[in-house]
Amino acid sequence: MGNKDKEFVQEITNIDEDFARWYTDIVIKADLADYTDVKGFVAIKPYGYAIWEAIQNYEDKKFKEHGVKNISMPVLIPESLLNMESEHVEGFAPEVAWVTIGGEEELEERLCVRPTSETIFSKMYSKWLSSWRELPFLYNQWCSVLRWEKETRPFLRSREFLWQEGHTIHASAQEAEKFTIDMLDVYADTIENLLAIPVLKGQKTKKEQFAGAQATYTVETLMHDGRALQAGTSHYFGQNFSKPFDIKFQNKEGQEEYAYQTSWGTTTRLIGAVIMAHGDNRGLKLPPKVAPIQAVIVPIAMHKEGVIEKAEEVYEILKKNFRMELDDRDQYSTGFKFNDWEMRGVPVRIELGPKDIENNQVVLVRRDTLEKEVVKFENIETRLSELMEEIQANMYNACLKNMEEKTSVANSLEEIQKILDENQGFVKTMWCGSQECEDKVKEVTGAPSRCMPFVQEHLGDTCAICGKKADKMIVWGRQY
Repeated sequence: MGNKDKEFVQEITNIDEDFARWYTDIVIKADLADYTDVKGFVAIKPYGYAIWEAIQNYEDKKFKEHGVKNISMPVLIPESLLNMESEHVEGFAPEVAWVTIGGEEELEERLCVRPTSETIFSKMYSKWLSSWRELPFLYNQWCSVLRWEKETRPFLRSREFLWQEGHTIHASAQEAEKFTIDMLDVYADTIENLLAIPVLKGQKTKKEQFAGAQATYTVETLMHDGRALQAGTSHYFGQNFSKPFDIKFQNKEGQEEYAYQTSWGTTTRLIGAVIMAHGDNRGLKLPPKVAPIQAVIVPIAMHKEGVIEKAEEVYEILKKNFRMELDDRDQYSTGFKFNDWEMRGVPVRIELGPKDIENNQVVLVRRDTLEKEVVKFENIETRLSELMEEIQANMYNACLKNMEEKTSVANSLEEIQKILDENQGFVKTMWCGSQECEDKVKEVTGAPSRCMPFVQEHLGDTCAICGKKADKMIVWGRQY
């Protein structure tokens, strides 16, 4: 590591020495979020929230293309409502926060602060639905939820977090099942094309599926250190909620029938995914499509005649087509500014000094590779546009390479453990389908199953754990 690197990284924990500490350093020093006085609750700062807004805008557009409409439901749910679906309440009970007093009066019934909203949506759907002609209900809400997590980390697992939760009801199982997968595909599109992180799509095992679901589908991602991150899930409920909540409609034949239901969600955890999948020892590294600032102009020797004026001229031209910043702060050195913007992960830095003006050029510096190139003034817009595409693709490919290098095949429990201890990552095996084998892997290696991939491979005929006949490939991995 050169002297410049040493000077810069002294305030950041080395990514390869303590990944968890490195992560929290980046969250704070890249100005994404800060801790509050209540454990597990963070304040998301403007730079971090702008990343969430980009994710929100991208997904919201995709949802609406599928006919989804936004809605708002109450934050408080009566205990009696939560208890109506037994498996659901059992799954969330340890994480629920309760309101028992309103003003100075004790409430007649406890109210939970929503950990998720299946129950309140179901209650309202039972009131609103009467005929097959009204179906489907395709609703989504952007909100925060509260889950009293024991171990917390900003964005990845905080007690209150922002998310979207879609809840739909349909006239047939086939239509509901298709919509469940359609929404999973939206998540895969968002994560791969906006955030430049490859995903593994598949179905969760019965043990790992959402409480109250008939089937849970997932998009799994792999972080720089080889640990998995569940980036989004989509659930098919069948009639598991519609029956206890009496969500019925009159079908085309004039008979009463229960609706078929889905729910699906992504959260601010995706910000954590961006940090951990792309970041390095210089700090955050943002894909251009999601970066709040795509390029920053840093004038060199601002005090010299004509420099700041030329920088402002270039800024005015570029801001029409790019999310731009002009760093004209005079209280900081140029070196500090370079480091500051690298820490924040801005995809391109534009350097402009007296010699550049004399030569009718600027210097473009890529955050992903740190490569520099000289570009004439008249070519800046075209080259910057090309660079955005190149950086986006390069960051995706770097993540894909990491995932491929950290994906292994194992034929025994001992091999699973050895691979995870030495390389982390995804481990593919054949599996007999028994929870006993699934529990054994978790007990011995600390790695739960990630999913049964949609794209199945035939790795053998026997289960890697028990040796019995197996026809499913499953993927294991330690997680965040």
